Amino acid sequence: MQVRRCGTLMIEPRERLEFDLSLLAAATLPGLRKVAEWNAYVPHAGTEVLLSEKEISAIGELSPSTWASFEELAQTRPADVLRSLLTKGVLVEEGTPADARDRALRDTNWRSTAAVMHFASRWKSSITEEIQQRFIEHYQADLLERLGPAPPIVRECVDKNDRVTLPRPDSTPLDKLLDSRVTCRNFDPHRTLKKSDFAAVLFRAYGARAVHDYAPDVQLLKKGVPSAGALHATEAYLLIRGVEGIFPGLYHYHPVDHALEPIREMTPDEVSRTARIFVGVQPYFVDAQVFVVPVSRFYRNFWKYGNHAKAYRALILDIGHLSQAMYLAATELGLAAFITAAVNEVDIEETFGLDPLEEGPMAVCGFGIRAGERNEIEFDPLHVVWKED
Repeated sequence: MQVRRCGTLMIEPRERLEFDLSLLAAATLPGLRKVAEWNAYVPHAGTEVLLSEKEISAIGELSPSTWASFEELAQTRPADVLRSLLTKGVLVEEGTPADARDRALRDTNWRSTAAVMHFASRWKSSITEEIQQRFIEHYQADLLERLGPAPPIVRECVDKNDRVTLPRPDSTPLDKLLDSRVTCRNFDPHRTLKKSDFAAVLFRAYGARAVHDYAPDVQLLKKGVPSAGALHATEAYLLIRGVEGIFPGLYHYHPVDHALEPIREMTPDEVSRTARIFVGVQPYFVDAQVFVVPVSRFYRNFWKYGNHAKAYRALILDIGHLSQAMYLAATELGLAAFITAAVNEVDIEETFGLDPLEEGPMAVCGFGIRAGERNEIEFDPLHVVWKED
């Protein structure tokens, strides 16, 4: 059996407190002792595992690039330690599924730190309400008393009298549009979105306005938003609830053809259950007519910017550009929009059949028809959407 260390690995020293009855009996209050742990993030396996000191010692002697015989390694290292590292994914055996996943991570040109951060921050089946409740229970008393005052809204670098006052622009339709841009938490689940409005929002955010043959086998896209290298590595996967003429279900948007690629039809109840999972059971988003999942095609970006310190950051910027374009396109048509990063990425990947080493959701956006009544709080300080009582 040939083995080698996985290509990407991060080891984090941790410390936790553990109750020890012997300390309490010895009158060592409060009976707690500190326990040091070694936590390893293993991106190719999508997991994090605890390592022993013996395993930590062995890792430093294992090559991530050269295959070695397990039997020969076991002659100078404890075999049980090597087998444990195999089980935990830190060591991979040639020709196994673990080897294939490790190779896929290497071949996609992930930067190690970005891979660790991405895979360590994905959720599966998380419920935001439960997380919030645990947060409140942890602090128990008034949150502001515990957290203290919020940082100031602006970091002021000079005295007020030393500032250079700038002229405010004359109001334009763009200002009116920006004033009306509000994150919606009140959607009308009983109304159906016009197909033309749905298509317009999708095209203005994600649609390709031109395809440029930059070089042989290299095509770039012109969209309404910027993207690193004009690669536009982020595409739209959709969960559609209520659009006229379109069956509820899962779709992928083809930005060049401006067309939907059906993945799976669903019943309205299935759409609702799926939406709840996608957004971590944030109930105020579930009634939207359309859910847009911006999915990053990692190798599309890493092909040019492989192992680049800024490549993953550029993908995150894509999400911001696309979501703002969607907000403005929806607002112009009198529609409402939202974006949330509190999403269950693993569930989304499994639903759409995405390989997380190659494609991954970064957020969930949505748009649709605003409800006639405000039952959930919305941040609308200008009272443009909801007029003052």
